[in-house]
Parts: sequence; structure tokens; C-alpha cells
Amino acid sequence: MKRITIEPVSRIEGHAKITIHLDDDGHVVNTEFHVTQVRGFEKFTEGHPFYEMPGITARICGICPVSHLLASAKAGDAIMAVRIPPVARKLRELVHLAQIVQSHALSFFYLSSPDFLLGMESEAASRNVLGVIAAHPEIARDGIELRKFGLLIIEGLAQERVHPSWIVPGGVAAPLSSATRDRILCGLPAAKDIADRTIRFFKRALDHLKEEIDYFGSIPTAYAGLVDEKGTLQLYDGFLRFRSSDGEICKDQVRSEDYSQWIGEASLRDSYLKAPFFKPLGYPAGIYRVGPLGRLNVADQLGTPTADAELQDFHQRFGAVAHSAFLYHYARLIEITHALEKIETLLQDAQILDTHVRATAGVNAPEGVGIIEAPRGTLIHHYKVNEEGAITWANLIVATGHNNLAIGQSVKQVSEHFVDGNKLTEGMLNRVCAVVRAYDPCLSCSTHAFGVPAIALQLVDAKGQVVDQLSNC
Repeated sequence: MKRITIEPVSRIEGHAKITIHLDDDGHVVNTEFHVTQVRGFEKFTEGHPFYEMPGITARICGICPVSHLLASAKAGDAIMAVRIPPVARKLRELVHLAQIVQSHALSFFYLSSPDFLLGMESEAASRNVLGVIAAHPEIARDGIELRKFGLLIIEGLAQERVHPSWIVPGGVAAPLSSATRDRILCGLPAAKDIADRTIRFFKRALDHLKEEIDYFGSIPTAYAGLVDEKGTLQLYDGFLRFRSSDGEICKDQVRSEDYSQWIGEASLRDSYLKAPFFKPLGYPAGIYRVGPLGRLNVADQLGTPTADAELQDFHQRFGAVAHSAFLYHYARLIEITHALEKIETLLQDAQILDTHVRATAGVNAPEGVGIIEAPRGTLIHHYKVNEEGAITWANLIVATGHNNLAIGQSVKQVSEHFVDGNKLTEGMLNRVCAVVRAYDPCLSCSTHAFGVPAIALQLVDAKGQVVDQLSNC
């Protein structure tokens, strides 16, 4: 038995490694995706007042702070049992859409584009964003400008680009100014142009990426995401929907407070990352995926004209339920288009400059759940509090957790197809990493304690034989 270890997996947020097991003939027999960092936010928030949770949990990640702020604030709304002012909901959605734009731009242009612009087997030293700038300066510039636009919206609304304190339980801390609204509207046409030419470029590029589409995590799974009563995609607020691999709706209109009736969490021996599963199917059969591809598969429509036209093209080309993880890249571009259209609609709303942006209250419920669609997928914050409002228990389920089982299966499929143990190349191993990047995992967000982590220790001799082992699972 031979073993290949890829450590670290590059161009992702956080730390992970991959183990590929080969037989004596060099064929892949098994793979493992290990998330090697563990953080204790759920435990060390105990005792803090619930209204501090948005600011604390935003520090989980420098890329996803707005997502955690929103999910946490929504859990706080539920504990206060308040209905936030209508304009506060719109402003929260506006900053969330900006987060979608900047995060998707980061994933597509900075982290993943080197693979399909420069080639999966191109020189590793230049297969990065600097290589893209040198070889494709126009595309690189578009990526920089699009991400900048999203960050400027966040800064204009919240006064800070990273870890803002503007999103609070009960609403937001300050209204939108007319000057900021006008500045964002002035920047929208250029951002839309970038989104349009990028999606047209990538649709052409897909003609030359058939092998990646066929073997990058194309194993059928179920999908989950938020929709409204009509099945329209909802990024900020909605009901959970689960759709099976063949397109049937497994469960629809699940309220946020009922998520635990349908989502279970398993611990894995080889990773600190939990493995959520769809309870009616059990573990591990209840595998499902979330995120841009999951949302496009779950929703009946997106709700904005250009994005809906792109969604129709997407399904005509890849089917009613598209399974290849490589298509996450395509889905991100469609969502950027949708987010920009929705930003324009919100900014043109006559109510958007209203100044009543926050409701106040004390503890009116012993627990609260907040769910949003973060850029990478469904994000759940669940808190329990005592009578004084101090956290007694917290659980977070993040997008990368939902996708954990699917990422593991995708790594195995890519390894089996591309890796030849008798003639290894760096490009082969880069393809294994590239399928992980397709999911855009945020591993700093993903590892949080829930009960006792599964631990397995092995004593291995010089020949690779296990002579002793200890496990708590």
C-alpha cells in the first residue's frame, strides 16, 4: 500500500490536507479529506450576552464576517422576539448582496481562475493570481474591480469593510445616506458590465473543460437552500428546501427554528469538520450540497430578469439538476448577476433612506435560530440563553460543513480518474486540490466543537502496518 499526502491544499481559506491511498499497482483505492484546524467559538461564547454574539462570531473569519453577523443578528432577533423595521431588513439584505459579490469575485478570479486560465498542469510557480495578472490582465483587472465594488458597498453601509459593528440584533445601527446610495448606483453599470463579459467568457471556456465537468464531483447528491413560498431563491431570509438528486422536492418550507428536525450532524474519524446529513435518509446516505450550485438546483427561479435568463441557459445545458462541482464556478457568476440586479432594485426603493432602522427589546424567548445563505451556502446560528440573556449553548453549522461529505466524495472521484500512482505529476495533484477549490471551502468557519470530537490514534510500524490503535468513536 502506498500513500500520497497533499499538504496544504492551496488557494483555499483555512488549513486542510488530502490523503490518497494507492494499491501496489498504483491505483487509487481510497482518499481522505482532512480539515486539520479546530476552533472553539461555540464553547467560549458561553456566558456572553446574546447581543455580543454578532461581534464575536464575525471574528471567526475575515472573509465571511458579514455572513456571520447577519445569521447571528437574526438569532438575536428571535431571542428578542421582535420584528425588525422593514428598512432594516432591506439594508441587511443590501449588505448581504454586496458580500455575495465580493466573496464570489474572490473565489472565481483570485483562487480558481489560475486553474482554467493558465491550465491545470501549468507551471506551479506562476499558477496563481500574479500569473493571471501577467497572462490575462483584463480579466484580472475585472476581478479586482468587482471585488472592490462589493467591499465599497459594505464600507459605505457599515463604515468598515471587515468585522463591522453596524449589524445588530433588532436591525442595524444607522440608516443609509443618500450620498452613499447615489455612489453605489453610479458604480453599478460598470459592475454589471464586468459580470456580463465574465459570464460570456466562462460559458465559452466550458466547451474546453468537458473532462473537468464530467469528473469533478459529478456524483449525484441532494441539495439544500433557502426559497420563498413560490420557490424563488432567497439569500437573506426564506424557508429551507431539500431537493433530491433526481429533482424531486424532499422537504419544503422548513422554518429556521425547525432545521434540527431535518439536519443531523455526524463526527468523522479523519477530520475536525462535522458532517451534516438529511435526517430522513440517515448518515451517510443523507448527503446533500449547498452553496451556489445547490441554490440553482433548489430554486425554481432567481427573481431578477438577467439572472433568470442565465439560469434557464444553465439548466438547458446541464439538466434540471446539475451535479458537477466544477459548475460551482458558473453558478457563482450567475449569482453575482442576480446580486447586482437585486442591489439596484433595493437602492431604488423609496423606503431605503428611512431612519427607523432598529427595534429594541430584552429576552423574550429562551433560544433563537438565524439562517441565511452565505456565499458558500446555508449558514445556521442557533443559541440558547438564560433569563439574563447570557449564552448557555451555541451551535453553528456552516456551508463547508454541509458540503463536507460531498467534498470527500469529489476528492475520491477526481483522484480515481486523474491520479496515476506509477507516473505522478504535479498537475494531477493540482486537479485533486482544484475540486476542493470548486466548493470554495471556508475552513476557519467550519470547525467548531459539538459534543466530543471523534479521535482515532494509530501506532504504525516501519512497514506501514497498524500495531495498535485507540479510538473514542
